Amino acid sequence: MERAVVLGGGGVTGVAWEWGLLAGLARRGVELAGADLVVGTSAGSVVGAQWCAGRGVREGYEAQLAPPEGEVAARFSVAVVARLVWAGGRGRDAVRARARIGAMAVAARTGSEAARRAVIEARLPVRRWPARRLLVTAVDAASGEFVVFDADSGVSLVDAVGASCAVPGVWPPVTIGGRRFVDGGVRSAVNADLAVGARRVVVLAPTTAAFGPMPRVSAQVAALRAAGARVVVVSPDRVARAAIGRNVLDPARRAAAARAGWAQAASVAGEVAAVWG
Repeated sequence: MERAVVLGGGGVTGVAWEWGLLAGLARRGVELAGADLVVGTSAGSVVGAQWCAGRGVREGYEAQLAPPEGEVAARFSVAVVARLVWAGGRGRDAVRARARIGAMAVAARTGSEAARRAVIEARLPVRRWPARRLLVTAVDAASGEFVVFDADSGVSLVDAVGASCAVPGVWPPVTIGGRRFVDGGVRSAVNADLAVGARRVVVLAPTTAAFGPMPRVSAQVAALRAAGARVVVVSPDRVARAAIGRNVLDPARRAAAARAGWAQAASVAGEVAAVWG
């Protein structure tokens, strides 16, 4: 495998920033569309599913600039963040930590699965798994097991993306085959280690946050490099962070985040091109 693109989590503003960055890179001659593998976690699963299904990066970017009419802003409340840190930050056993977060997610009072599924479904222009290899990450809420969905998993693309985006305490866990799943970001903000075997890896990481026993992005990248890969990680710069703001689940910040990604592409295009070849 030659090239992989890893798209990390980061809420609705993460979706927007990633589209802006992808479009801005393409505008500067750095086309990542030739990736042999795309790894999508949470927000990255939305972008990855749309992109692999054929949505152009310019189209994806411009969609983020539209007014967020009818979209409801969610928020990581202080209470939700505190419960996440308390559940996931105790001990050194990552699987048990994820199971505690899963239990918290199952017990949380959120909207219905059906309503949330309709939102995810509306975001995907194509409902079938794309021909390009796409990996979508999630976590089993009961066991804490890390799960990777793909075209051969027997799970619909809508359900896989919905599971990957099921932010604990904010959105309901997704039921698939009698099991319930939560956000793939519970395991890692980017899950870059799934790109092992690729010689060239571009990681777009709206956030690199980690707590407790969660694997650090830096450690995952170091392992890829130790295996012989050339890797570049792009995260929001100072201007992009300001545009994104404090609430990554606020659709009103989407356009600003997308424009910031587009602008940031100018400063990182050379570094990304050097790795991508």
